[in-house]
Amino acid sequence: MKLSFMTLGCPAWDLDTICARGREYGFDGVDFRGYLDTVDITTLPLFSTRVEQTRRRINDAGLEVSCISSSIRVCVPSARQANLDEARRTIVTARGLGASIVRIFGAGDLEGHSRAELARIGCDTIEEILALDGARDILWVFETHDLWIKAQDCKLLLDSIPNPNFGALWDMGHTYRVGGETPEQTFAAIGPRVGYVHVKDATFDPAHPQAMRETFEGGVTVGWRYVLPGTGQLPLAQSIGLLKSAGYNGWLLFEHEKRWHPELAEPEEIFPAFIQWVRPLV
Repeated sequence: MKLSFMTLGCPAWDLDTICARGREYGFDGVDFRGYLDTVDITTLPLFSTRVEQTRRRINDAGLEVSCISSSIRVCVPSARQANLDEARRTIVTARGLGASIVRIFGAGDLEGHSRAELARIGCDTIEEILALDGARDILWVFETHDLWIKAQDCKLLLDSIPNPNFGALWDMGHTYRVGGETPEQTFAAIGPRVGYVHVKDATFDPAHPQAMRETFEGGVTVGWRYVLPGTGQLPLAQSIGLLKSAGYNGWLLFEHEKRWHPELAEPEEIFPAFIQWVRPLV
């Protein structure tokens, strides 16, 4: 498996720092979710009109771009035009950077639609995206997030969109911590379609001042907080073992949410700690 970090975890790093520290710490790739003060990198010249130069700088540092993490929400009908506009920009950026994976979300509203209807909306959106020039050079993976966390729901969306250019991004924390499922239950449902993986650790500690308030299907949950990889309560080693046994040799990404949670550890501390913990497991 190849190891990547997300720029979400180092929002203050410029490109030179991303390149230098990424290789220094032992990563194979970088996933772009924001750059400095901008979340959507496709709007920046560095990742549009100057994208080829940016790719050379990253590759010369010995790194690849593992993924572009977009904000596309395929099961939201009112977001159709915004989805297509962002997809067009993202295709240019992904191809320019040599990235073959784009992260998207399922999302949707269960008050106005059944889950099956949302899956059909997602199918229509994906087909529209895949009709864009260059879209079929990319694997579009939906994250196990928001309404699409439990195994049966993720399988419904995957079965509704059998196109090989559509797959799943397994966020190991969400399926266990929010979905309440074992790694085996999740992997049995989505394993063959997993094209990308997010890893982060957490512990249940409601009294801690950094305990998070999170909104997922079913309401707001309070009590979990992020911790150094390998020190929490999530079955990460077990989940990585399942991937390894199945022959998965794709990207394993450390998702450190420093941009959203500035109180979290600095990347200079936690990125090397992740590498030290994960290398023996892969």
